[in-house]
Amino acid sequence: MATFLARAAAVPQDRPRLPLGQRLALPEGLVPLLRRIGWMLVSVGCFAGLWELLWALGIADAKLLPPPHIFLGNLAEQARFFNTAQRWQIGTGMNTGPSPAMAVLITVLASTGRVLAGLALAASLSILVGVAIRYVVLFERLTLPTITLLAPVSPIAWLPVAIFMFGIGNAPAIFMVFIALFFTMVLSTIQQIDGVNRNYINVARTMGATKRQIYARVIVPAILPGLLAVLRLNLFGAWMVVLVAEATGVGYGLGQVIMLARNTFNPSLVFFTITLIGLLGFAFDLLFRLVQRRLLYWLPRDAGSSLGL
Repeated sequence: MATFLARAAAVPQDRPRLPLGQRLALPEGLVPLLRRIGWMLVSVGCFAGLWELLWALGIADAKLLPPPHIFLGNLAEQARFFNTAQRWQIGTGMNTGPSPAMAVLITVLASTGRVLAGLALAASLSILVGVAIRYVVLFERLTLPTITLLAPVSPIAWLPVAIFMFGIGNAPAIFMVFIALFFTMVLSTIQQIDGVNRNYINVARTMGATKRQIYARVIVPAILPGLLAVLRLNLFGAWMVVLVAEATGVGYGLGQVIMLARNTFNPSLVFFTITLIGLLGFAFDLLFRLVQRRLLYWLPRDAGSSLGL
């Protein structure tokens, strides 16, 4: 007994407490990821729990605001309404065509393709135009007033133009996404260029860099973090615009499903589609942040919070 007490007294009592990842032998980057996923589940769970509580207390009417356990309880029943692509064909009904799972996949891929195409076009052209405006004075004088004039115009106002120009299909929806993001992203690019630290430019000039080299190797890398942060925010805007375009009949997609739910007074289908859109937006936002971190490898990790990374 005395020997056991002596050994226990010899063990230091103030040993530093190891982090959870080291105690559980987890990889270094896995613990922050698990913590973020945990808080995400807590946040969504609190929102869904509050919704369920309001339904249980009779405050939320199940016919108008069905709780999650209702509109998520029968996936197959909701998925059959996603067969909007087939209804563009004469003589084809909702009970023919692809299976419910394939109909959901086709609809999701259609909306996603329009979002990514419009976003890619708007991002690439806006950066080129923004840099050209600050690079060539004549180009600035010819284009900047017009861009500033068109920037406040709502994307909804461009919908008739899109239909007149491209008819029905993918093209008008892509055009709507492009036109909704292009003008504001051009102005954002110009603002980012104007905010570049002048010391960087002065050092490049001292080292003999030409104007083209300054733009290519100093200004563009300097504005890239801010532009990617703006592009990430515009990703949500692109989803909003493409849903409006699809809801007005320019093509099948998630927006068309929401309009179908409205016309048939199906709140469960509305919230099921909203949940699907939210999951898609969250997944693309997470993927975009991972791409940002890969591209902006020179930035410290603690700088990511201010850029939305």
